[in-house]
Amino acid sequence: MSVLIKNGTILTAEEEFEGDIFIKGEKIEALGKKLPFKADEVIDAKGKYILPGGVDQHVHFSFTYKGSKVRGFETSNAAAVGGTTTLIEFVNQEQGKGLVESIDEYRKKDADGIAMVDYSFHSVMTDPRDEVIDEIPKLAEAGYPTMKLFMAYKGMFFHADDDAVLKALIKGKEAGITVMVHAENAHMIDVLAKKLVAEGKTDPYYHAVSRPVIAEAEATRRAIYLAELAGAPLYVVHVTCKEALEEIKNAYSKGQRIFGETCSHYLVLDTEDLARPGFEGAKYVCSPALRTEEHRKALWEAVERKWLNAISSDHCGFDYAEQKHMGYGEGKSFADIPNGAPGLQNRLNVLWTYGVCEGKLTKARLVDLFATAPAKINGLGTKGQLAPGFDADVVIFDPEYKGTISVQNNLEGVDYCPFEGFEQKGRAETVFLRGMKIVSEGNYQGKKGQGRFIAGRPFGTAYTEGK
Repeated sequence: MSVLIKNGTILTAEEEFEGDIFIKGEKIEALGKKLPFKADEVIDAKGKYILPGGVDQHVHFSFTYKGSKVRGFETSNAAAVGGTTTLIEFVNQEQGKGLVESIDEYRKKDADGIAMVDYSFHSVMTDPRDEVIDEIPKLAEAGYPTMKLFMAYKGMFFHADDDAVLKALIKGKEAGITVMVHAENAHMIDVLAKKLVAEGKTDPYYHAVSRPVIAEAEATRRAIYLAELAGAPLYVVHVTCKEALEEIKNAYSKGQRIFGETCSHYLVLDTEDLARPGFEGAKYVCSPALRTEEHRKALWEAVERKWLNAISSDHCGFDYAEQKHMGYGEGKSFADIPNGAPGLQNRLNVLWTYGVCEGKLTKARLVDLFATAPAKINGLGTKGQLAPGFDADVVIFDPEYKGTISVQNNLEGVDYCPFEGFEQKGRAETVFLRGMKIVSEGNYQGKKGQGRFIAGRPFGTAYTEGK
């Protein structure tokens, strides 16, 4: 099967130009003006933008809270209609099992034959025994070259102390494993949360009060010091505040390889959403917590100036009616609300409408944050770029589309949308996954199981940038 996309405006992380793209089989074979190829299908993309399929490096399809699981890969078609063609899922190490074993078992049961876009995995180390630390290099051999540790969530099985983070950084450096951290001070949060509940301050809004900026900034600084001691790179996920951002900027300016992402909801939502009447604020309980406008402005500047190098969704599909209501009623509080919000489908919609259209992002920068940089960070060598030899993951984007973001047209399988009622400018009109058309006129037309596991390569951008 071959496809010729003609007369579109091609967007890359470096430039934009009018031209054609020729797809043959699963790969991009050529880019240029007035390409002479004949094809099985010819698409005239005049007036449309052509960009690489997105890489969302931060999704949660396997997370379970008090025995209740989020929506899984059976809803990954939501990524496709949002222009994302590759997902990277975090898999917690199961107690008593190895890092690779935990991912392999999850992958076979819950991803292979189910996923509707391509996928890869991060390991989450939860049991830092010496034999588990020694297994870290095997992650690289298995195609899982990234690992996350939670500095937050005191008392939870996946909380990582400083010694676990340091040991992981040292061992990961040997094999090119990029260590990621959820940077929040677990002890600060634990004390504050208990104090607030004791005072009767239990509404969803107090989730943000219990997780202040200083808790994120302190943990970010501490993780940076641990990485400096180990001589290893570090990746800080979901940065939300200017103080944590300053820690990353300062370390990078001194020559440390410190990198970070933020997420689409931190760019357009804030603490006032947590204060919505009734129990509506529970929909916006995520960690780190939503911040105020000054932090949103700092994040927009950071992604445009390359102080942060990816924007993910941090998608976590808990529903509102039942799962979020675990924190509702007598004896319950914000501390009982499952953390996380859905965002898989609307990442590109938010970035285009509230970034590009409002002059906060250039189109080239959007492509880098949405697709190119996440592919490089995670060692996905065939993803994230429009270039010969890369996978034919291609989005034809219609900038003239006007709509409203709503749960009514969402495929995430969740009963609410955190961006409900937001204006939407533009949409992913047509999407190709490895040369297969999986979205047409904005509607999903693929099939279950068409996604493929993509092995990551070790020594990604965190190791190579600046060398």
